[in-house]
This record gives sequence, structure tokens and C-alpha cells, in this order.
Amino acid sequence: MDSTLLTSLIVSCIAISVIFIVLVILIYTIKLLVHLIPYVQPPASKATNKALPQPALANVTPAIVAAITAAMAVHLRKSPQEFHITQINPK
Repeated sequence: MDSTLLTSLIVSCIAISVIFIVLVILIYTIKLLVHLIPYVQPPASKATNKALPQPALANVTPAIVAAITAAMAVHLRKSPQEFHITQINPK
């Protein structure tokens, strides 16, 4: 074999070996850290529901709900009986 080809194969094998050794070290380091410092999910706060603005239901009449339902039915190509509007948020 040509010495250049042999040298390039040896360098490639060394490079691949170094990469896999570093990856194995990273895997076991991460596994060790997961056991030493476990992740604790913070509790969900009840304030998220209060942060949402409450819709003004006084302005929403049944005619408006019917118009929105009809528009949604035409847009989605479904029958108006297939879905039910539960909340309207005017913006």
C-alpha cells in the first residue's frame, strides 16, 4: 500500500476513536449528573388562569354567536351541529 493512503487511514481511525471516546464520556457524565442533580418540575401556579382577561359577555348576543357559528361552518366545511362555540374573546 502507498504510505500516504496508510497514513490517512490511521489518522481517520484515530479521529473516529477520539470522537467516540468523547461521546461515551459525555453520555456517562450526563447520566451521573442526572442521578446527582435530579430535575424537579416547579409546581404550576394558579395565577395563570387569573392572568387571562375575562370576556365581556354583555356584548355577545345570540345573533353574534349564530353568525360566528355559520362563518366557522362555512370555513371548516362542516355542519354547524358538529361543533359548539364555548368562548368568544373580542380583541
